[in-house]
Amino acid sequence: MIKDEFEKLIKDRRARIGVIGLGYVGLPLIVEFALKGFDSVGFEVDPKKSAQVNAADSYIVDVPSTDLRKCVDSGKLAATTDFGRLAECDVIIICVPTPLRKTKDPDMSYILTAGGEIQRSLRRGQLIILESTTYPGTTDEVLQPMFEENGFELDKDFLLAFSPERVDPGNPQFQTHNIPKVVGGCSDDSTAIAAMLYGQIVENVFPVSSARVAEAAKLWENTFRAINIGMANEMAKLCNALGIDTWEVVRAAATKPFGFMPFYPGPGIGGHCIPLDPHYLSWKARQHGFDSQFISLAEQINSTMPNYVVELATEALNSDKKAVNGSKILILGVAYKKDIDDMRESPALSIIDLLRADGAEVAYHDPFVPEVTFDHAYTIGDGEPLFNQELTDDLISASDCVIICTEHSNVDYSRVCSLANLVVDTRNALSNEVRENCSARIVRL
Repeated sequence: MIKDEFEKLIKDRRARIGVIGLGYVGLPLIVEFALKGFDSVGFEVDPKKSAQVNAADSYIVDVPSTDLRKCVDSGKLAATTDFGRLAECDVIIICVPTPLRKTKDPDMSYILTAGGEIQRSLRRGQLIILESTTYPGTTDEVLQPMFEENGFELDKDFLLAFSPERVDPGNPQFQTHNIPKVVGGCSDDSTAIAAMLYGQIVENVFPVSSARVAEAAKLWENTFRAINIGMANEMAKLCNALGIDTWEVVRAAATKPFGFMPFYPGPGIGGHCIPLDPHYLSWKARQHGFDSQFISLAEQINSTMPNYVVELATEALNSDKKAVNGSKILILGVAYKKDIDDMRESPALSIIDLLRADGAEVAYHDPFVPEVTFDHAYTIGDGEPLFNQELTDDLISASDCVIICTEHSNVDYSRVCSLANLVVDTRNALSNEVRENCSARIVRL
């Protein structure tokens, strides 16, 4: 049986691993397999990324170039743009993007393209695992029929499973090897073998009864966060209206040792998962005639937070007898979270766009992001790219308003507040001491 064959291949570490997509998910994953002694091939449509991997030049914050060098020099890892080599692999793991269309419906094109490449090279004796976040039913409704079109039979000729990625870029505590791995197959054999495979590189594997359960679990995780962040954002607006310190309220509530988990407000939600995953779940719900009202409400609140930040800045400038039109506004931090370079769905993009649409002169400083580009299809401002500015005294003091969108650790906020005229802090980046001893007027979310 194919299950017995795989057990031997994995146990002896003779299984050849292929990973499609070498981004924030795929590259850390394939490096873990290579470090554990598995021959691994990374597949990329971007020749630049493929060349960087082969040169042991890491472009992912969670993958040290020293680890990549070890894998490449040992011959355990190579990258290619030749998808015909998928036939060489015993295991193929799909780690491609799953964005949204303009209509907020799932864009399955990357998964379909990857599935098509696998279908062309599919041979007997392969395990295919989807890691890309998607709606429940994708693995068995979309991928399985594609592979069965070739005349192959599940369990007899191939195995198929879903195991959601749980990457948190830049998190020094939780990385691929110590984040529990949920695994659900399209058959019992698929679950067992996929779980056995991940057990070689991950400390804890949690098998579930089906691929659909695993797909739903990933969406539940991030929808839970999106809804609670939405509540935190709404509470921030309420606290501001009542003249109460939002962050002090959260700290006080968090002292309760049971029944409360702190979530924090911000200028919006970013990254690949939290802004997108709830839409995958609500889209699937609509296919079954179910109206997911909580999800829709949280999305409405979170998506309008950039507008609220611009309103705070506008009101603060008005009190200084200044209009947004013509004001010089400095954005501190444009990545979606602190101390990384990931710009995906960053709320800073919307804030910049809204400010420029109102006539502001916007500059930004972010040591991790050299350039910011805008998709003209989603832009109401001028859409011109911006480039990182050195955080000089002149840049700070010449700004009519400084907006902290991302609280990078290597920014001297005391210096910023001593030179700025007005600071809008959306991340609680300013300590009590900084706020009490600075000359700038501080407006907090």
